[in-house]
Amino acid sequence: MTAFTLAHLSDVHLPPLPQPAIGELLGKRMLGYINWKRNRHRIHQSDVLDALVADIKAQAPDHIAVTGDLVNLAHAAELAPARQWIEGVGAPQLVSLVPGNHDAYTRNAVPRFEQTFGDYMRSDTGAVGFPYLQRRGPLALIGLSTAVPTAPFMATGTLGAAQLATLDRMLGEVSGAELFRVLMIHHPLRSKHKHKRLTDSDALQMVLKRHGVELILHGHDHIHSTMWFEGPSCRIPAIGVPSASAIAHGHRPAAAYNLFAIERAGDAWRCEQTVRGFGDGTGIQQLQRAALT
Repeated sequence: MTAFTLAHLSDVHLPPLPQPAIGELLGKRMLGYINWKRNRHRIHQSDVLDALVADIKAQAPDHIAVTGDLVNLAHAAELAPARQWIEGVGAPQLVSLVPGNHDAYTRNAVPRFEQTFGDYMRSDTGAVGFPYLQRRGPLALIGLSTAVPTAPFMATGTLGAAQLATLDRMLGEVSGAELFRVLMIHHPLRSKHKHKRLTDSDALQMVLKRHGVELILHGHDHIHSTMWFEGPSCRIPAIGVPSASAIAHGHRPAAAYNLFAIERAGDAWRCEQTVRGFGDGTGIQQLQRAALT
């Protein structure tokens, strides 16, 4: 049996930032714009992102998961370039997307983002909303949205009671099938930073402890990360990845992505993770390989 391959990238922060109109730079957007002009424009680079996407395509994965932050300030001028970018990555049948906090920078940003990228965030039934469920090969891809507008200097995420209740029911419905369940979420379930945390992580962990999934994919922290959470019968790996467009800066590594090879082995699943990205050299290379199950 040939393994199903799933690529995972996150935190695109698509550069360059279009010049916003003065009227769009109000409140939190003004702070974000200043931060971009002072620092972030040097970190997030289009040639880095282009090279990463080219390497993903060279690996020819069966599916690609993108866990949010396509844009930076979520103003209207960013949406068309971001739509063009994700279409260049692949069609909706090949790419699954969940939004990040930068995609929901202001209240009016959320519906515009969902309208622009809805076909990348839709259940196989055609239903729009979160969580969504897509079956690709042996995988059940479950997309959650933690993207909510927050106050200046805050980057928290929230699922909400309705989304958690639907997830609980959805996981119950697929628990008996031989499916490798992948949970896609922008915010990590555990964060060292109060201003970046998932506010209802404990409630989500209760759902996962009850039903389980085989793999959790997230972004947000812009670092390589492996955490383990309790499931009904075994621990669940939660894998984070650096920003897909970033150069190395401070304690954060350069752009990278994960490639998972997933196959059924008897009555169990086998999943091997390969990390590819910019290491010490100038090009993209394999950085790590590990067996998760």
